[in-house]
Amino acid sequence: MWTIPNIITMFRVLLIPVFVFVYFLDWRWAHQAGAFIFWLAAITDWIDGYLARKLEQSTPFGAFLDPVADKLIVAAALLMVTHTYASVWITVPAIALLMREIYVSALREWMGQQGSASTVKVSFIGKSKTMMQMLALIGLLSGLEVFMGFPIYWVTIGTILLYFSAVLSVWSMVVYTKAAWKQLSKVKS
Repeated sequence: MWTIPNIITMFRVLLIPVFVFVYFLDWRWAHQAGAFIFWLAAITDWIDGYLARKLEQSTPFGAFLDPVADKLIVAAALLMVTHTYASVWITVPAIALLMREIYVSALREWMGQQGSASTVKVSFIGKSKTMMQMLALIGLLSGLEVFMGFPIYWVTIGTILLYFSAVLSVWSMVVYTKAAWKQLSKVKS
């Protein structure tokens, strides 16, 4: 259980309260520091997966904890940006992303119980959604539009990427549902 990838995943889970605490500090750069911690967590997601494959240290515990850690930190970040911006333009795609995460997690769990987990394994669309979502959240969490006098428009770019990730999110949810539909539509006798 205590493999290097699992320790990194546990580190990501432990970063969540630190991330939230730092983000809400009464400090000039608190949002940027929170965005950095979120970025660090996003990078550790890639690192633990890479190391699990490279070191051949994949475990059932890691397979369980990794997606849970991802969903926990993303849910926290989505709640934080909806609180920070208090705008329907951020809240609607954030809710779509949260709904998709819960739906697909439940679908994967159910399909696993049916012995058909491979039917709804992570796809390219799902990975693309995750990448756009992470970038969107980093931009929105940072709150930066100007840095050292130079326009960088991270909030604007983050908002646009949030919408792209919401569209990919709904699209991937439809793809996963179609893949599972044969199993979902079976009639029990």
